Formats: sequence, C-alpha cells, structure tokens
Amino acid sequence: MDLRSWAVADTITSMGDTYDSNTYEPQNAIGQLLNRVRAKLLAAIDRELAGDRQLAAVEASSVHLIVLTSLSTGAAKSASDLCKGMSYNGGAMTRMIDRLEENGLLRRIRRLDDRRLIHLELTEKGNNAVPHMREGARRALNRLLRGFTKAEARQLERLLTRMLNNALH
Repeated sequence: MDLRSWAVADTITSMGDTYDSNTYEPQNAIGQLLNRVRAKLLAAIDRELAGDRQLAAVEASSVHLIVLTSLSTGAAKSASDLCKGMSYNGGAMTRMIDRLEENGLLRRIRRLDDRRLIHLELTEKGNNAVPHMREGARRALNRLLRGFTKAEARQLERLLTRMLNNALH
C-alpha cells in the first residue's frame, strides 16, 4: 500500500460511524431513501412497460424484467436462484413463474440427472421481450436521473456498489 492509500484508509477508519444516536432519523437515512427510490423506480418501470404495445399482451412488470434478465444473463437458473437473488418469497416466485410460463416467456425444464431440480429458460418470446423491457427500464431510470450529470450517476453507482460490497463482507 502506498502512502496515499494509507492516508485514505486512515481517514476512512478514523471517521467513525456515519450515524449516531443523536442525529439518526430513520425516515431520512440511506436505508429508507433507498427503499423509497427503489419503489419509485419499479413503479416508473411498470408504467413504461404497460405503455409498450409489444409487451402489453404479456402484462410485463418490473419484477418480471428482473426475473427474465436474471435468466437471460445466467445470473439465475432456477426458482431458488431467483428467490435468493431477489430476496423473494418462494410461493410468490412460483406464482410469478407460472404467470411467465402461461404468457410464453419462459419454460420449466426438469433435469434428467436429478428430477428434483427444475431449471428455467427463456423461450423465444421471452428472449425477444427482454430488450424491449430493458429499454423501458432505461427510459424510467433516465427520468429518475434527470438533473444528474453522467459523472454523478457513475459516482452514485460506485457508492452503491461499495455499500453492497460492505453488506457482503
């Protein structure tokens, strides 16, 4: 570690806790703000997807986008993977997968080597829907980032990534 890195590390460790018992106001703290921003973002994505004529028939939602994107990128292969990645209830996930399957966006595939395991994969219709859904999410996110510079948006991404990394360790 070079001298500059030591100085930064020393500053970070000497800062102490961000919140203390005298100034902590949960409604204005980062956790509550993140929850409120997440809710607004998901609602904005839902509105975008509802307005897309190509997606109207499949009743696409922001949560469906998360599921389909997780499957398309390989981040998840099963309902269990999806539940872990999204902190989602197993029963609710089963109902969502049923609906996505009914709408022809994914299919369940029983593993031949272990019949207890069921993998999920996108259908052609699902693969075709993902880019439209991502575009709707992009438009919604850009609306929420109105007034931010690209540098500020990248900084926010870095800060949130750091928080996520802290949560994982």
